[in-house]
Amino acid sequence: MRKIIFYLLLILALTAQTGCAWLQRGPQPLEDTPQELAQAGMDAMDQERYRLAIEHFTALRDQYPFSPHTPMAEVALGDAYYKAGRYDAAITVFTDFMDMNPRHELIPYVLFRTGLAHYNKFRSIDRPQRDMQHALEYFRRIKQAYPESEYAEYADYYMLRCRTRIAEHELHIADFYWRTGRYGSAWQRYKYVEDNFSDLPEIVEYAQERARTSYFRHQEEESQQKRAAEHGSWKNWFDWL
Repeated sequence: MRKIIFYLLLILALTAQTGCAWLQRGPQPLEDTPQELAQAGMDAMDQERYRLAIEHFTALRDQYPFSPHTPMAEVALGDAYYKAGRYDAAITVFTDFMDMNPRHELIPYVLFRTGLAHYNKFRSIDRPQRDMQHALEYFRRIKQAYPESEYAEYADYYMLRCRTRIAEHELHIADFYWRTGRYGSAWQRYKYVEDNFSDLPEIVEYAQERARTSYFRHQEEESQQKRAAEHGSWKNWFDWL
């Protein structure tokens, strides 16, 4: 993927403040200024030293909350958490940024990254897919609010992947009901998939076939139970006589 846009913006901001001298010298001791903290964080990111990058960007945010560098450093902080696999922390940083900077030019990127953080928390299809639901909502927000953004095309792909995993989760539960002979519950789950995931034709086809069969088996079971109940009531009547 192309270089992240906020890196470019941050580099331009640093250049305007300090010139290009930092490009001509080696690593410098950390100085307690917004420019040095930002540059140190960027250097750590380039070296994939994400824990160190988190320390620098956090220090910039906490020590200089009103610096013009701080908003971009906050996004970089979220990205450092994301790259380190600390998705919950990344989500917290990104959502705080959106709350405090609702009109910032990096909002489409932050929405996309937040969606990815939720998406990457996926562990197993048999678990509740709340993070897939959250990811789906963030990708939808990009499509609705920023359809011309470069991230809108990526959002289409991930929306489809999120819906696929959500549907597969529903099928997993339905199949469990099927295997355990709970055909009424299975039918309801299959029917839900059939009615709500028309954009996933292979999954819907499977759900339709299973829905029909589980419905018939459910009806057959209910008929057998009804006949058994009626037979039992007549038997009890004759036993009483």
